[in-house]
Amino acid sequence: MQSIGVLGAGIMGAGIAQVAAQGGYNVLLRDLQHSLIQNGLNTIETNLDLLIEDKKIDPIEKSTILSRIKGTTDLSALSGVDLVIEAVVENLTVKKQLFAELDSICAKETILATNTSSLSITEIAAATQRSDRVLGMHFFNPVQEIDLVELVKGFETSDASISKVKRFLENINKEYITVKIDSPGFIVNRVLLIFINEAISVYGEDVASAEDIDRAMKLGAGMTIGPLELADKLGLDNLYGLLSVFYNEFKDVKYRPHNIFTSMVRAGYWGRKTEKGFYKYED
Repeated sequence: MQSIGVLGAGIMGAGIAQVAAQGGYNVLLRDLQHSLIQNGLNTIETNLDLLIEDKKIDPIEKSTILSRIKGTTDLSALSGVDLVIEAVVENLTVKKQLFAELDSICAKETILATNTSSLSITEIAAATQRSDRVLGMHFFNPVQEIDLVELVKGFETSDASISKVKRFLENINKEYITVKIDSPGFIVNRVLLIFINEAISVYGEDVASAEDIDRAMKLGAGMTIGPLELADKLGLDNLYGLLSVFYNEFKDVKYRPHNIFTSMVRAGYWGRKTEKGFYKYED
């Protein structure tokens, strides 16, 4: 692989484009508007400036990395890339339509990957005529800081496609775990969401304060951040949406959001992004 297409120039897409370019790949960053692409490029430049401050790269390396990333609003411009990584809105209908379009645009050898954190890889792949070359590549936010990528096989994903993407991930210095079965939430989110929801249940039952729940888990379980602090950081609205997907998919009550979780999301208590969640925040 030499060229990578990234769909979506938001936080995740920009991060993926950055690490791919740092790994020596030419990247085509595509979004619907030029302003969105510019925002993504600005995010990448800010991230690289932080690396310069930390003496991890120098200004010349920054220029080289940025020179490898080009922006476009034209989906057909991705016709010549070797790998496409989709990082758009977490909506199954949108992703299926996009993958169907990519299937008609890209060369038959091109591998199509989705960065979904909860949706079915198999169902997304079914929108194409190349389900053996469709897979999940779940990066974590912030992409440039977290080493892990969950590499997810759909029902028909070939071993050859998995092997090619493993080499790509090795080249961009990412650790990967292969998820052998296409299961909602894969590994990290499936385990993490139950953990956070249980902490919210303890809070909702007034067993202890948010501060003491987080302090207990840090002191008693060796965690560096408490579950409620983490929920505020990740965004309660995002977590609630993921947990609801799990509940609908598995039909298991252990994935049902606690009532206080539902009420907080409805009231706009989404965590750091709204400056109020289990804690209050001020800029």
